[in-house]
Formats: sequence, structure tokens, C-alpha cells
Amino acid sequence: MSELLKWFEKRRETKAMTMMQQHLATTMSAVEDLEKAMKASVSGNEEKTKALIDRVISAEKEADRLRRIVMIELAGGELPPTDREDLMHLMKRVDMVADWCRESTRILNATPMQDVPETLKKAAVQMVEGVRECATALRKSINSMAEKPEEALKAADEVERLEEKVDDIFENSRRLLAKEEGLKVGVAILMNELFEAIEMAADACEDACDQARVIVVRR
Repeated sequence: MSELLKWFEKRRETKAMTMMQQHLATTMSAVEDLEKAMKASVSGNEEKTKALIDRVISAEKEADRLRRIVMIELAGGELPPTDREDLMHLMKRVDMVADWCRESTRILNATPMQDVPETLKKAAVQMVEGVRECATALRKSINSMAEKPEEALKAADEVERLEEKVDDIFENSRRLLAKEEGLKVGVAILMNELFEAIEMAADACEDACDQARVIVVRR
């Protein structure tokens, strides 16, 4: 077992490890609330949508705060520089998932969903469901790195497969968008940006699982 994975096993109760787990949980909350916000928006529940968007904003800010604390803890810790860098890269990539969830809510908040055709609403919901599935598999991969590396690799492969599924929905959503006649230009632009932001959240999950794979395999 590599020194980094040994560190994972032995340091589970340190401040850095505790904060890393909190960061992962907070990121997962942002993903789940994005999904709920999208479903509330397409159903026309504006009050619930706003409340959920506010929760995503709070989660993203909290994830940033936790990431900064972990970076400081790691910088002064006992890990070799290369291992420390690997762990920092993992944190940054997980953090990007929360960042793209936040960006998705910014666009969602500006989109008049009552003017969006049902086909596009359905595609948006399918995409955020896919992102949630990606994030769930990512969390499993990271949590399995130390004790069950083989499961971590399987979960990373699952993230990759699920991200490809989101890509397919994204590609189809663009075709649907191009076929819509009579759609306001502003609404079309916002929906395209929304689809892109959601797809980037899925990409960020894949990027993070790639780094988890590096930690398990390369070491």
C-alpha cells in the first residue's frame, strides 16, 4: 500500500480527514439540491425553487471554506510533497462539482421556465439526475480508496459510464433545442447555457474520479 493510502487509513480522525469528508458530503448536498431545484422549477413551484437554490449557494460557499481549511492543514502536514499535491488536486476537482452546481442554479434562477417546452424541461431533469448519479459513484470511489481500492476503481469506472450517459442527454437536448420553433431567443440561450453548466458538473465528477484513480493506481 502506498504511503498516501496508508495515511488515509491512519489519519481518519485528523482535522484534515474530517474536513475532507465534510467537504465531500457538502458537495453531494449541492448536487442533490440542484436536482430538487430543477424539479421544483419545471413543476412551477417558484418558492421551493428559490429555497433550494439558496441551499445550493450555501453548500458551495461551505465547500469553498472547507477546501481552504484542508489546503492549510495539508500544507503543514507530514505527507511527502507529491502525495500532498495528489490530495490537493483531488480536493480541487471535487470542489469544481459544487462550483458547477452553483453556476447551474444561477442560470436556472434567470430562466423563465414557464416559457420552456416540456421536451427541454424533461431533458434538464434527466441531466441533473445523471449528475446526482455521477456524484454518488464519485463519493463511493473516494470513500473506498484506502480500505477497498478495487471498489474505488470500479466506482470510478461507474462515474465514467454515467458521465457518458449525461453527455448523450446533453447532445440530444441540443438537437431538441434546435428543433423548437417559436422559442424566444433569450430563453433558448439560457437553456443552452443551463445544459452546458449541468454537463460541466458531470465532467467535474469524472475529473475528480480520474484523480482518485491516479491515487489508487499510480501509488
